[in-house]
Amino acid sequence: MRDRKEAARRAKELVAQMTLEEKAEQLSFFAPAIPRLGVPAYNWWNEALHGVARAGVATVFPQAIGMAAAFDTELMKEAGDAISTEGRAKYNEYSRQGDRDIYKGLTFWSPNVNIFRDPRWGRGHETYGEDPYLTGELGKAFVEGLQGDGDYLKAAACAKHFAVHSGPEALRHKFDAKATEKDMRETYLPAFEKLVKEADVEAVMGAYNRTNGEPCCGSTTLIGKILRGEWEFEGHFVSDCWAIRDFHTQHMVTDTAEESAAMALKAGCDVNCGNTYLHLLKAYEQGLVTEEDITRSAERLFTTRFLLGLFDKTDYDDIGLEKVECKEHLALAERAAAESVVLLKNDGILPLKKDKLKSVGVIGPNANSRAALIGNYHGTASRYITVLEGIQDAVGEDLRVYYSEGSHLFKEKVEPLAAGPDRLSEARIVAQHSDVVILCVGLDETLEGEEGDTGNSYASGDKNDLLLPECQRKLLEEVVGTGKPVILVNMTGSAMDLRYAQEHCAAVIQSWYPGARGGKVIADILFGEVSPSGKLPVTFYRDTEALPAFEDYSMKGRTYRYLTEEPLYPFGYGLTYADVEIESVSCCGKKAVKGGSIEADPQDFSLEVSVVNKGDMTQEEVLQVYIKADSSNAVPNGKLCGFARVSLKSGESRCVKIPLDRDAFTVINDKGEKLIDSSSFAVSVGFGQPDERTKALTGKECTEFTVKL
Repeated sequence: MRDRKEAARRAKELVAQMTLEEKAEQLSFFAPAIPRLGVPAYNWWNEALHGVARAGVATVFPQAIGMAAAFDTELMKEAGDAISTEGRAKYNEYSRQGDRDIYKGLTFWSPNVNIFRDPRWGRGHETYGEDPYLTGELGKAFVEGLQGDGDYLKAAACAKHFAVHSGPEALRHKFDAKATEKDMRETYLPAFEKLVKEADVEAVMGAYNRTNGEPCCGSTTLIGKILRGEWEFEGHFVSDCWAIRDFHTQHMVTDTAEESAAMALKAGCDVNCGNTYLHLLKAYEQGLVTEEDITRSAERLFTTRFLLGLFDKTDYDDIGLEKVECKEHLALAERAAAESVVLLKNDGILPLKKDKLKSVGVIGPNANSRAALIGNYHGTASRYITVLEGIQDAVGEDLRVYYSEGSHLFKEKVEPLAAGPDRLSEARIVAQHSDVVILCVGLDETLEGEEGDTGNSYASGDKNDLLLPECQRKLLEEVVGTGKPVILVNMTGSAMDLRYAQEHCAAVIQSWYPGARGGKVIADILFGEVSPSGKLPVTFYRDTEALPAFEDYSMKGRTYRYLTEEPLYPFGYGLTYADVEIESVSCCGKKAVKGGSIEADPQDFSLEVSVVNKGDMTQEEVLQVYIKADSSNAVPNGKLCGFARVSLKSGESRCVKIPLDRDAFTVINDKGEKLIDSSSFAVSVGFGQPDERTKALTGKECTEFTVKL
């Protein structure tokens, strides 16, 4: 039944038996039952960003930005598969109870493949970072895992938010994101195109904002010309929630709800998350839409329901509660967390040796915080392991673990009646009694997240700057001031200004929001049970001084591809405990020599990289390939075009093959056209970018050579 033509035939036959009113009702996200036709109620709204969300117990994986830091497509596919297994289990069990409420269906509004172009954007941690190639590859793998390869769709994935959407959150309901054709095709659209063309994603969600003047959920350019025209998308399109209402209340492109509903429906929006489509029948009466318009969308929606097997017996029907938060899924979430953690600095203090210590101080508002584990759009875990708990479990009775909250997450004091910062003295005392301090700072979903879904009312979920809250900055300085070695664990979903920590702390770890039991993994990394291997999927800027205005959607000066200032930590950067080195690189069967030149064919291009682990522990590393065309149309700093995660035991050597497709050699001109307009390309192979900052931080250089076509 993965046959779309057959599913569409059955949908057409079923919809033909419905009245106009019944068809119109099916276009709302809370589609009612039609008992006379054997159609049960169905709620289209479900979430699965990093685990089945908002419907009770589920495995809570690391937040999306953390999984992106793993640079691991196989992991993403396995995570998607585990999530859809739990989604099926919950759908089956809830359906047996007659519970067809919100968040209990099989249409998951994930993944978010918007580009994290500005570090101030509060929802950036829902994405896979700032690079369109990485985002596309990880998104494709996640969709393939979610949707499965069986006779029916295991679940229906949704690529969101289409398109050109990454803040500001406070303006999103009325904002017009203006982007050039070059930026559209070079940055904002590639991941969506890949998910549609290569992953057969079943749904696409529109964004709240306008793009170049058109509201995204009613854009004939985005939905009609590009999505359904150029890319031949055959699935269904869904509005972001209450986005269609914005047409007449915020964007002011229509005057009435009926006109807004008509604009969206005629553009190709099939499901309204919101209530504006309740006005469709009035729009029909006013001649704004036809019955054919309504029928077309209803048929698309029932095609998806038939593809999911919701009217048939399927192989997924027997998946039950035993698969929810099962042992295998918890182990996968732990692996994802381990691969996601990025070691930003290490002066040699890590990994910690238990037999060399008598006491450890664990300090900070995120040290014992469950909220700092889970990000947003999360499920509910049956058990959480915070960083403090992970460290306590790891050391047992071997070491004394002292703890202090140190400060509130963002307020001046923890206790309202206190005179001032009321946990600073305790933090100093703990540090003074400890051989080493683990200082856990950062944010959580109340400080960076979605507008209207967060406590960050002063910025609607966005950050005003890259600084930690003032109370945490004071805490950091106080703890460092004790003279004890400090290991900073930064728990955020975005780039922060960590210059003080880089200068004064013995080690700096970026743990993102590592999932419900992420504290165990962080402890394992601190004590050397696991070596860190994550790489930054976003640039960590020094500050926002050189960044363009948040509202400016031009890519100039943003992300590693267009950056002119030296970053604090570059995209693709991350340290490890073991020393993995590149022994040799072969390009199309010819040995690549640093500074040399090789002739190649873009239609059959591949790299073979021999790597060796010279360290004394098992290590995972991420090989990265960057290309820069000798063209005025090329992105200034080159682009990621290939990567591979490899695991090596101590002393082990391995040859890794990294194929590159023709797109690696293409550029986008000012008209938005993709072409190869150069015969010479600078190619870099290494464990990070070929930039000077990465060289300085890692002490390693990439293998760089020229390819001639």
